[in-house]
Amino acid sequence: MRQATPSGPWGAGAVGADVERRFLAGLSYCARFFMGESDAQAALFRLTAILEAEGIPYAIIGALALNAYGHRRATVDVDVILREEDLARFKDKYLGRGYAERVAGTGKLTDLVNDVKVDVLSAGRFPGDGRPKPVAFPDPATTAIRGERFALLPLPRFLELKLASGMTAPHRLHDLADVLDLIRSARLPAETAADLHPYVRDKFRELWTAAQTADPYE
Repeated sequence: MRQATPSGPWGAGAVGADVERRFLAGLSYCARFFMGESDAQAALFRLTAILEAEGIPYAIIGALALNAYGHRRATVDVDVILREEDLARFKDKYLGRGYAERVAGTGKLTDLVNDVKVDVLSAGRFPGDGRPKPVAFPDPATTAIRGERFALLPLPRFLELKLASGMTAPHRLHDLADVLDLIRSARLPAETAADLHPYVRDKFRELWTAAQTADPYE
């Protein structure tokens, strides 16, 4: 039986103009990102400058943080942890002043200056499916570690959030892929598991073992 020829921009023949534009735009964005000139980075610098000036404890998480821990990955948005009271304080002062809510009454914001999504995860809430579990977003006031310009989570706490998210939310399997890539890129030792909450320890060990497999295409 003859197979049907795929239709649409991915069918036989020349690449469609829309596909080519997306490809070139993606290359351009990645180039700007790794030069430190992307919209997401500008939004991060703007947000952290405000939080620092206001004395609001925070921790950068998400793909931007991956770059600090040892795996290089581009992203188009900003993720931070704040306490609920600090999120309310930030929104009271800055909504309508360069920031807007994407979803009313939540931490889903937009940096209107840079046209970038900013997702604020509230301390005490739960990653992945949002349901109660032994791993929660920690209080940045007591957990974050500081550098000269930014505040991050200690690596074990970051890994716990990524693992718990990917373990409980099928739509967030990329969080497990992030951990796998970080194990490879940063050459994390198997002993890292001992610093993790028992809830996610076995999943880390599973991913660590998978990361030791040689990739024949590299």
